[in-house]
Amino acid sequence: MDAMLEEEMIDLVTFCLQNPDSNEVEAKKSQISEIGKTIFSDGGVDAMENMFFAIKNRITEEIGKDPQSFRSLWNGNSEEWKY
Repeated sequence: MDAMLEEEMIDLVTFCLQNPDSNEVEAKKSQISEIGKTIFSDGGVDAMENMFFAIKNRITEEIGKDPQSFRSLWNGNSEEWKY
């Protein structure tokens, strides 16, 4: 399941980074937030950190943009996660 969520996250974040003015961005961000809730419920903060590590590396390599700003979409899942 993690691999499927990782691929979905990469697709969503990549779209948002490449199309910041699209009217679809807010819906994609909502999906990213929901994925964060799922990841947290399955594996906690460590799972969220691991997911973002993989996403950051892959997106940075593939399109040369930094997805770190999307970490804040997962704020509220845990008191430890504050971005």
